[in-house]
Amino acid sequence: MPKLDLVVGTHSTWSIRAWLCLKIAKLEFNEIVINLEKDNYQSKISQFSDTLLVPVLLDNDIHIHDSLAICEYVNDITNIYPESKKQKALSRSLCAELHSGFMNLRANCPFSLDKVEPVKLSEALNKEIIRLTHIFDNAQGNFMFEKATPVDAFYAVLAFRLSAYGIELEGKAGEYQTKLQQWPLFIQAISTAKHWNSLE
Repeated sequence: MPKLDLVVGTHSTWSIRAWLCLKIAKLEFNEIVINLEKDNYQSKISQFSDTLLVPVLLDNDIHIHDSLAICEYVNDITNIYPESKKQKALSRSLCAELHSGFMNLRANCPFSLDKVEPVKLSEALNKEIIRLTHIFDNAQGNFMFEKATPVDAFYAVLAFRLSAYGIELEGKAGEYQTKLQQWPLFIQAISTAKHWNSLE
């Protein structure tokens, strides 16, 4: 199969998630990094997607924008969801929930690779943390299921973000939060994201 190209952006959590999904699938790909802090970044993204957003996956003349769509496309190439119908359905539900939800966490705990101050917990923020704790409580071990899937790719970034702002979940949920951050592939992803941010 021809090598893929993944268009990513600096300081982009969704780019990290797409990158992780491709790595879970063990697919070879090139990275095209766009500095989202530059004034002309949209004109550069427009070469690959009319949405003017990253990430974008390029497979010859096929362009797939949006991290969730990229995840599904990668799954079409090589299965990265769990094999069972029930677990596959749950995986898709959890990825979609993160993709469209947790707005208070996003607003109050913006992703940063630099040191940040602990966040003050509000009622709205606590509700989302309770929901996230319930999700994390169901992890089977180091990963949500028997092996790494898109769920882990999507939620690892959030686990990292929580810890950065001083939010440490308790019990089994806390164990999963820690395991995600200790996942070698996620450590590599953070290192890669730092490299993206260092580029001009």
